[in-house]
Amino acid sequence: MGTPIINYNELKEYCLDNGADLFGVADITKIKDNFLISKAALKKIDRAVCIGVRLSGLVLEEIKDAPTRLYFHHYRTVNTFLDQLSFKISGYIQKRGYQALPVPASQIVDWQKQSAHLSHKHIGHLAGLGWIGRNNLLVNSELGSQFRLSCILTNVPLKADQPKENTCQECYLCVKVCPAQAIKKSPQDFNHLKCFEKLKEFQKVRQIEQYICGVCVNICKGK
Repeated sequence: MGTPIINYNELKEYCLDNGADLFGVADITKIKDNFLISKAALKKIDRAVCIGVRLSGLVLEEIKDAPTRLYFHHYRTVNTFLDQLSFKISGYIQKRGYQALPVPASQIVDWQKQSAHLSHKHIGHLAGLGWIGRNNLLVNSELGSQFRLSCILTNVPLKADQPKENTCQECYLCVKVCPAQAIKKSPQDFNHLKCFEKLKEFQKVRQIEQYICGVCVNICKGK
């Protein structure tokens, strides 16, 4: 592979050609010590490739005040596709002599804290894909929150993108529709506990096998 800019452009083209809708690269040198990944694996890693795949607008439109079985299936399918795509991208990187660690799109380590090996949304923010909205999700200017993310950690020399400091401005749609009343005017006031309790309720009552909601995702459409 070539210079950081050439590598970036080639990898971006490969990712988009293979099904990604969003692509960005984050410098993770200052945050990787917080990842729930071994220090040995992270020792030489300084970049995270963040990819996003768009969700179906029609599947999301079925969601009113609670998740649907169709959305649950769609959610799992998109996550599986992201995992497979991350695996493929990792192979592409390794064949060129570099290291790659694909991180699962949706593998929670601690549900009470809603924590995973790392935060895809925070890496997505660092990679210039959007900002953290009032709904506690990454918001992209074009897609809103209607996408899923995955990351590949790597030591490929890559140009890093810069975070976008856009905000939700005067949009409060997610605040109005949140069935848990967990979303507030300030993103910092998002109530994680209320959100999690509502997810547990949905799982029990609707017999959905994963803690998902989708109400605020449906309403956050971007431009």
